[in-house]
Amino acid sequence: MRDKALLFINGDAPKLLPNSENYGLIACTDGAFHYLKRMRFPLDKLDFISGDFDSHSGSDEDMYQEKFILTLDQDKTDFHKALEIILEKGFSEIDVFGGSGGEQDHFLGNITVAYAFKDRMKIKFYDEFSEYYFIPNLFKLEGAKNRMISLYPFPSANNITTKGLNWPLTNDTLSITSRIGTRNFAVEDEVSVEYESGDVLLFVGISEIEYPTIY
Repeated sequence: MRDKALLFINGDAPKLLPNSENYGLIACTDGAFHYLKRMRFPLDKLDFISGDFDSHSGSDEDMYQEKFILTLDQDKTDFHKALEIILEKGFSEIDVFGGSGGEQDHFLGNITVAYAFKDRMKIKFYDEFSEYYFIPNLFKLEGAKNRMISLYPFPSANNITTKGLNWPLTNDTLSITSRIGTRNFAVEDEVSVEYESGDVLLFVGISEIEYPTIY
């Protein structure tokens, strides 16, 4: 587990902080530093804090100055630049908190950045509602029963077949311009997804959904 990295970015702060002992590297962007401080995250465990520091207050952060990595390239987001640093440090699996919430162009930008890195890194986002990530052409998910499952084509996915979902797909095509696969749910503990081409962003609900019994 400690071969995985943990990154906090400047969206909505997580309701609960993950166990830092599970990670071999922990980092944040400069904006996320402030909510980590408010949440009393052990800041000494941060390996680096990166960004252009346009949201740096310059007060008590000074004691962590040696952890700052200044990234001024305005053609890339702070998230993009942080992923580059993490990749350079030898980590290819990363959990990201703070990727959603706030201004929605930031959320869409974060998804686009993850898409750009998907062949080099396994990136999984977490928020208070779900975890979400790009999946390979052959994918299985365990422990899924009664959880919300959304398949979002990015921008399309062809010949997609699923098992274990309430509304299964069989050699179907999903596209953001016609048909998407959101708000499904798992009826089996194991869900499988297979598709021929394109890309799929999978959303998995954090908690189980309680559906009324139909008589």
